[in-house]
Amino acid sequence: MTNASLDRSVHVPEGIVFRELQGETVILNLESGTYFGLDPIGTRIWQLCQERQSLQLVWDALQDEFDAPAQDLRDDLIAFIDELSKHGLVALR
Repeated sequence: MTNASLDRSVHVPEGIVFRELQGETVILNLESGTYFGLDPIGTRIWQLCQERQSLQLVWDALQDEFDAPAQDLRDDLIAFIDELSKHGLVALR
């Protein structure tokens, strides 16, 4: 089930910590112990979400930065945010 859409924004709930190291990121939910390791592309999406919050603005930036079809970037962004949301690592507004 998809909850994310380009008209929503994301924020990081309390109890979530993340660390970047050499272009990769680890995100940890302190309450559940769930953690995710992000590759450099996932890390860039995470950074954009932190900077812009609006998924529309994140998608716009991805289109400027990556040479991929816009629809593929949109679908990948939505799937990524849905996965993080499912594990309580981001919250949608």
